[in-house]
Amino acid sequence: MSCSAAWGALFDWDGVIIHSASAHERAWERLADLESLPLPDDHFLKGFGLRNEVIIPEILKWTQDPADIRRLSHRKEALYREVVRDEGVDILPGVRRYLESLQQSHIPCVVGTSTQRANVDLIFEVTGLGSYFQDVVASEDVSRGKPDPEVFLNAAGKAGVPPERCVVFEDALHGIEAALAGGMRAVGVLTTHPGGVLQGAHRLVNQLDELPLDGSRP
Repeated sequence: MSCSAAWGALFDWDGVIIHSASAHERAWERLADLESLPLPDDHFLKGFGLRNEVIIPEILKWTQDPADIRRLSHRKEALYREVVRDEGVDILPGVRRYLESLQQSHIPCVVGTSTQRANVDLIFEVTGLGSYFQDVVASEDVSRGKPDPEVFLNAAGKAGVPPERCVVFEDALHGIEAALAGGMRAVGVLTTHPGGVLQGAHRLVNQLDELPLDGSRP
C-alpha cells in the first residue's frame, strides 16, 4: 500500500459514525428475554466498546463456554440487524460533512470496530456511507479486542499509512487506550461519555465537523 497520504483517519463505528446505542441495547434485551437470562441494569455502559466475546462471559456472566459465547454473540447481532431494518439508524450530526471533507482531501478513511462486519455492511446499505471508507476492520478480523491496538494497527495497514501518522476517532475509553497503545493520535467524540472519561485523548469534540474541514490532521 502507498504511504503518500498526509495522514490516515481510523474511525470507531458505534457512537462515532452512527447513533446505534438504543438498537444495540434493545438487541441485548431481546436476547436476554429469548434466552431467559438475567441482564444487569448497568451492563450496557460497562460493555460499551467491548467485543461480545468479552461482554458475555465477563460482564453478563452468562457462560464461559466458547461455543455458547459464539452462539449468543451471533444471535445478538442478528437481533440488532432486525432492529435496524425495522427502525432505521441515525447518522450522527456532522459525520457526513466531515467525511466529505476528508474524501475531497484524499485522506484514506478506514473503520476499526468491535462490531461484526455484517452490521457495518447493513448500515452502508441503508445510509450510503460506504463510499467514504476504503475498508473495514471488524470484530471477526482480530483476535484481541480493544484496548489492545490490533484493530487500529490493522486499520492503519488498510489505509496504507504508518500508525504514527494516523488519527483514531473514538467515543469509548477502551478505544482511546487502543489508539495510544498503537502510537496514534486520538480524538474523543463526546457522544457516549463525558470528556473526563476519555482520558488521554489529544482532542475532544462533540461532533466531527468541529474539526478542520480542510483535510488537515486534528
